[in-house]
Amino acid sequence: MTKDTVISATDLSLTFQTNDGPVHALKDVSLNVEQGDFVSFIGPSGCGKTTFLRVMADLEHPTAGQITVNGVSPEDARKARAYGYVFQAAGLYPWRTIGGNIRLPLEIMGYAKSDQDARVKAVLELVELSGFEKKFPWQLSGGMQQRASIARALAFDADLLLMDEPFGALDEIVRDHLNEQLLDLWKRTQKTICFVTHSIPEAVYLSTKIVVMSPRPGRIADIIDSPLPRDRPLDIRDTPEFLEIAHRVREGLRAGHGDDA
Repeated sequence: MTKDTVISATDLSLTFQTNDGPVHALKDVSLNVEQGDFVSFIGPSGCGKTTFLRVMADLEHPTAGQITVNGVSPEDARKARAYGYVFQAAGLYPWRTIGGNIRLPLEIMGYAKSDQDARVKAVLELVELSGFEKKFPWQLSGGMQQRASIARALAFDADLLLMDEPFGALDEIVRDHLNEQLLDLWKRTQKTICFVTHSIPEAVYLSTKIVVMSPRPGRIADIIDSPLPRDRPLDIRDTPEFLEIAHRVREGLRAGHGDDA
């Protein structure tokens, strides 16, 4: 059975015009993301990882090349509510409860109150925050706030989840726990996930495919299809297979820097 292509980019480039001259954020990027993939994008700061994610979300617009999301333009995919987006910061409104924050996109989209209630309850259970609906963001830890942010992105049940370094500001112990939870959520929901990270262990642990990007202009230095099983205990990070993939990612990052002329 063939998988549907969710993201298809061909020779994608994006140049920002600034007062100091053009900034080439992406150059000739070609990539396919298939249904059910967990794809991580890793590379140095300024390599275009987040820009690429924002192009998928119709928040930035390419200056050359083509990209489709579910076979249509990013704009049409956005209007069809094809994806949920999780930002680096949780971005929860402090005057709204956790339930109120999760409910916000459902209110904007015009879901019936009873449907809103059912969806909020379901996604709180998914991210293990049942019982916290009436709490305010300041009453939750950073990790719990990010889980609430993920719940908000899941509330309208889009098949595609775009995640821009959501765990980057968290300490290593919390990050490990959320990595485990995210893998479990991905397995249960069968969603397609595109995930930006600076962490090699995080990229290798989470992904079915790792996209290694070079410094600006952002290009793809390597695409690694992970041979690791989908069920991954945290201690898989100590295995030779894991370390071998991590080594290849590191080599790709080093080679990408070498290409930066």
